[in-house]
Parts: sequence; structure tokens; C-alpha cells
Amino acid sequence: MISPKDDNWLAGVDGCPGAWLAVFARPDGVILPPRVVKRFADIVLADEQPAIVAVDMPIGLPERSPAGGRLAEREARALLGDRKSSVFRIPSRRAVEASVAPEPADARERFFAACAIARETSEDSKGFAKQGFYILDKVAEIDAFLRSHDNHASGVFETHPELAFVMMNGGKSLALPKKVKSRVHMPGLELRRALLAGAGIDAGIAGMRAPKGAADDDLVDALACLVTARRLFRGVARSYPADPPRDEHGLPMAIWA
Repeated sequence: MISPKDDNWLAGVDGCPGAWLAVFARPDGVILPPRVVKRFADIVLADEQPAIVAVDMPIGLPERSPAGGRLAEREARALLGDRKSSVFRIPSRRAVEASVAPEPADARERFFAACAIARETSEDSKGFAKQGFYILDKVAEIDAFLRSHDNHASGVFETHPELAFVMMNGGKSLALPKKVKSRVHMPGLELRRALLAGAGIDAGIAGMRAPKGAADDDLVDALACLVTARRLFRGVARSYPADPPRDEHGLPMAIWA
């Protein structure tokens, strides 16, 4: 991994219906048009060769899930107030692998099978939310990439947009939700766009429409991840927890903001 320099690229990344929404930028403020890509590898190995990738997706899978989930998730929720439900509990590695296994072919059956394994491999016998089930394919994709590309693992960081917005908001949780009943809540979206502008993201970019394959709130989240990437570049980002444990493959289980 190349040490971050002013002429390096950084990337903020969020999952989206089209797969991944990536925003590449220089540390000094130059931002490329956001783009949707099919594979996470296509971001890390892009022509820009980003030195830092901050992605809204869990990294590091526990063999046995602690009560309440990974320590990173518990610490992040404690800072989010009413937005704490946005941090999904990630089950054990075995449960994640079962969720993306080729058999059974029926997604509903895989969900129940993975939940059963999650309960068996958690300290509090808990499964996971169905909403969380639909991101586990992306969790598995990142995990497989990082385990097979050791030279890039140190430049890819887990983050969470709502925690990034807490940092942009002076450490205070946001009063307005981004979505209500699975629909975009415009006052909450505009609040986040204003915070992005205050954090150095051009207001025109923060307020633009997302590209095909992504929603406007996906773009706002990817830009929040980019803000965290810039904080990582400057050495001011914080890790939750401060001394993160590692999974059996050496991947740190930490959320950065």
C-alpha cells in the first residue's frame, strides 16, 4: 500500500442497488463524478489506485458474536442516539457464509438457515434482522477481497455514515432521520447535505442527483464516507473501539469516523 500523499486518490463507498457507489477525490478537494461499479475490487484496483478507501460495510467477522454484536457496533450505537438502529448487528463468520451459500437456492430458506447458525454462534442466542441479511453478500465480498489481497487490506477502512455525520455535527447525534418508513425524509437528507458542505464537500456535489443504479441517499452516504477517508488521510479519524480486536484472518473489527 502506498503511503498517503497529496497526489493520491481517496474513495468514499456505499452499497447501492447497482452494487457499489464510489466517489473518488483528492485530499485537497477535487472530486470526480460519482460512479456505480459492480465489484468492490473494481474500486480498490481502479485506475485511481486509491490510497484510502472508507466503506460503509462491516469488515472483520467474529467466530462467535458477542452479546449485542461486535464491540465496534456497540460503541457506534452508543453515539448515535435515535439513529442507533442504523448500525446492523453482524453475525458470526459461519452465519455470513451460510447466507451466501449456493444451497439452498431459495433466499428465504438461506435466511432462516443463516439465522439458526447465528443463534448457535452468538453469546446471547440472537439471530439478525432480515434487513441485515440483504447486505451480507456485500460483507462476504469485501471479506473475500481483503483476505486475498493482503497488500490492499491496510488501506480499506470500515466506516458508518451516521457516525461520520455525528463527527460533522460536533459530536451530537442528528435529530432528523434520513428515511421514514423506508422512504427518503427530505428534511433529514437536506440536514446531511448541509453538514457535508460544512465539512468541505462542494454543495453542488452534495446536492446532485445520484447516478443510475444508486439513490440520492446512497450518494449522501458515500460522500460521508469520503469525509471519513479525508479524516483518515489527515490522521484525525477515530477508531471505535480504540484498540480493535481482530478476526481469525487478522482483519480489524473497527468502525472509523
